[in-house]
Amino acid sequence: MPLSSRLTPLSEQHMTPEQQGVLADIQSGPRGNLDGPFLAWIHSPALADHAQRLGAFCRYGTRLELRLTELAILTTAAWWRSQAEWQIHEPVARQAGLTDAVIEALRLREVPTFDAPEDACVHAIGTALYDTRRVPDELYRQGVRLFGEAGMVELIGVYGYYSLVAMTLNAFAVDRGSEAPLPFAE
Repeated sequence: MPLSSRLTPLSEQHMTPEQQGVLADIQSGPRGNLDGPFLAWIHSPALADHAQRLGAFCRYGTRLELRLTELAILTTAAWWRSQAEWQIHEPVARQAGLTDAVIEALRLREVPTFDAPEDACVHAIGTALYDTRRVPDELYRQGVRLFGEAGMVELIGVYGYYSLVAMTLNAFAVDRGSEAPLPFAE
């Protein structure tokens, strides 16, 4: 898909050595492409370098099951109404085990019906953070029981990182060039 944004397009031959180095790291890593926020972040190679390493951990390295990570990402994409973030992660979330009903409820910012307490907890934590900027004590204790303290730290890291992704995609109008209808009204 042809990516576009409101930033000046960069071609490999016109990139600085720092930009080329970060691009090589991104392309050789688990992502393999410059999709999503990297189209914007590559304009600041130091930010791109740090962000891509944090993102690789948040997406591929936490102790959370992929289904739970993708649930947090879609919760974030829906809250920010981030078209590109949703377009990138909705098929991954489905493949990771989120049902069509859960995905549609998330898109509509409704509370889905979950089969597993872990899923309900991940969603409740994200919703609490986005709606109140806090996690209530009982919900926090439930998260620690289900994921451990390190798992809770990583979950909050996923929410924070993907908020940065959503803000980047929205601020720089990153468009994936898809002919599919946008998930959120503009």
